[in-house]
Amino acid sequence: MAPLARWCYRHRFVVASAWVLALVVLGVLSKTVGTAYNDSFSLPGTESTKALDLLQASLPAQAGESDTIVLHVASGKVTDPGVRERATAMLDRVATSDGVASVTSPYSEQGAAQVSRDGRTAYATVDFAQQVPDLPLDDVRQVVDIAQSVRGSGLQVELGGNAVQQLNQQPTSSTEAIGVLAAAVVLFVAFGSLFAMFLPLLTAVVALGVGLMVVGLASHVVTIGTIAPTLAALIGLGVGIDYALFIVTRHRNGLKEGIPVEESVVRALDTSGRAVLFAGATVCIALLGLLVLGVSFLNGMGIGAAVAVLFTVLASVTLLPALLGFLGTRVLSRRERRRLAAEGPHPEGSTGAWRRWADRVQRRPAPLALLAVLVMAVLIVPFASLRLGSSDAGNDPSGTTTRKAYDLLAEGFGPGSNGPLQLVAQVRTDQDRQAVASLAKQLTTEKGVAAAALLPSKPGATTEIISVVPTSAPQAEATSQLISRLRHHVIPAAVEGTSAKVYVGGVTAIFDDFAGVLTGKLPLFVGVIVGLGFLLLLVAFRSLLVPATAAVMNLLGAAASFGVVVAFFQWGWGSDALGLGGSGPVEAFLPVIMLSLLFGLSMDYQVFLVSRMHEEWVHTRDNARAVTMGQATTGRVITAAATIMICVFVSFVFGGQRVIAEFGVGLASAVLIDAFVIRTVLVPAVMHLFGTSNWYLPAWLDRRLPHLSVEPADEPYVPEERERVLA
Repeated sequence: MAPLARWCYRHRFVVASAWVLALVVLGVLSKTVGTAYNDSFSLPGTESTKALDLLQASLPAQAGESDTIVLHVASGKVTDPGVRERATAMLDRVATSDGVASVTSPYSEQGAAQVSRDGRTAYATVDFAQQVPDLPLDDVRQVVDIAQSVRGSGLQVELGGNAVQQLNQQPTSSTEAIGVLAAAVVLFVAFGSLFAMFLPLLTAVVALGVGLMVVGLASHVVTIGTIAPTLAALIGLGVGIDYALFIVTRHRNGLKEGIPVEESVVRALDTSGRAVLFAGATVCIALLGLLVLGVSFLNGMGIGAAVAVLFTVLASVTLLPALLGFLGTRVLSRRERRRLAAEGPHPEGSTGAWRRWADRVQRRPAPLALLAVLVMAVLIVPFASLRLGSSDAGNDPSGTTTRKAYDLLAEGFGPGSNGPLQLVAQVRTDQDRQAVASLAKQLTTEKGVAAAALLPSKPGATTEIISVVPTSAPQAEATSQLISRLRHHVIPAAVEGTSAKVYVGGVTAIFDDFAGVLTGKLPLFVGVIVGLGFLLLLVAFRSLLVPATAAVMNLLGAAASFGVVVAFFQWGWGSDALGLGGSGPVEAFLPVIMLSLLFGLSMDYQVFLVSRMHEEWVHTRDNARAVTMGQATTGRVITAAATIMICVFVSFVFGGQRVIAEFGVGLASAVLIDAFVIRTVLVPAVMHLFGTSNWYLPAWLDRRLPHLSVEPADEPYVPEERERVLA
């Protein structure tokens, strides 16, 4: 790292200009070609996918996205002549709109059941020609505009469905600004210098700008979902500021020790810069590990986040040393510069609050470790009831048309009307058709079914559709149980002895299958993540206990953070207060994304903490001193970095998107637990209890392991031209 750091320092104008040029070129390219984000995902082998494939092959007109236009009157009925005339004219226009395959009006014979019993609510079904991934949002927007044009004069018109919901996605730029502002405050408090505060922010923002534009351009080549850039911004901004903070902190400490600016920058990059490379690489590897799950939707999320992290690392090891060269000693506050001139060099971390805390942990490791474990145990309790799924429109912000449509349908027709199931049957003989017709009739009395109807089909058709409306909401556990019961008990018994094949499909079933697929693959993913972390730390610190305790603590920390998410969203303790809907399942893809991130972030803090301990152990062979000095010298920067990440992650909670808010709460709580409980209390306490066993490694294994220097110790500096620092 030293040659790269020195080159970037000495050619700082070239490096800074290259990053500015990259921003300009990518900006022009992005403006010219735009983005091609796509929310398509496939679940090969699942029943919902088989149902969709069967529809696309035999009934393509019914295989597209199906949304609803909800009509409601506060007084009178929706069938009153004046209301009916206005609504019918509007639905006729929608039927001829671009991208619309058909419209089923509540005023038609086929849609007679689409009027509520009290006559005040009705809905029309809009069948688009394509599914959401391929459906142009401009076509959806046109339908929304036409429908809402007849609002007023006592008629309320709202729209619901997956396609309409895509239009509700709100930009998060304002929440990102809040996160950056909060990070700036923390940096200023930590450094006491405006210039030192500015550097990590500028580095992270430039890297994020380049990274997001690359992600947008990559969406033309790789399938990347619309949520990916927001998630990439959340992750990239947090780790970008943190990585720069570690390097700037090491550089500032070097200056305080009397090292010249250039040499201090080189040493900072050759020590903390290596740790940043190591941590960034592990985050990218973990995120790209999502590819092995074989779910296309997650592939794009992993790629987008990994690209953002990659550019934050590149900026930290190239742009940051160049910027440090521009600022010289001004990364120190005026007070610090005056003290350095008056008192001379002074090492950092040997005194102060963190040294006193480290001494306290050394004196009472067992009680403090027990207290930390008890705190985490309390947080883990909700994790036992974790239920993965997909939140429905009932959790959309209260002012959105999708939320209003959901509430009107639930009130007029029951909550299950917001997510009907489609039973798609492949029939070949009259016996098959008779079995399917009998199944439709049987379902009307099935527990958990509010209504079931066999849809009309052409004579001799080989595909039949049964529409099933559950009594429970799409996100409810009862709906998942109904889907499972239909697939494993009701349908097999009904078609036994025939050649008919019946698949449970529809949007609700697709999301249920998505949760099932990810739940099944989660143990493998956890095993890979934990195993990789163990091996990396084993090689880095040549110890068995250090990586083993890290693996256990990472799992405890992850479980505790999931417990917070469950309490906040699944139990509804905080989501409703923030306008993020009531209680509902945790998004199915949250655990794998969070685990990959937590793996990298915890590795970051673990390396930063234990590398200092290991450095002291190598010099003194005194475990107590090594643990105490390691904690005393790193505690401030770890907690400052964690506080910045928490501010960034929490800011995304206020963006109005429940999915992003789940990531914000989960990651913020995970970082809080990791930095302030695990690294501040539990890790040093346990290492004091283990004593010299921390550093044990069998000789035969030591000979076979490669040597990896993550953050090497600084060589003593002989001050030849210390006056350069004081100038």
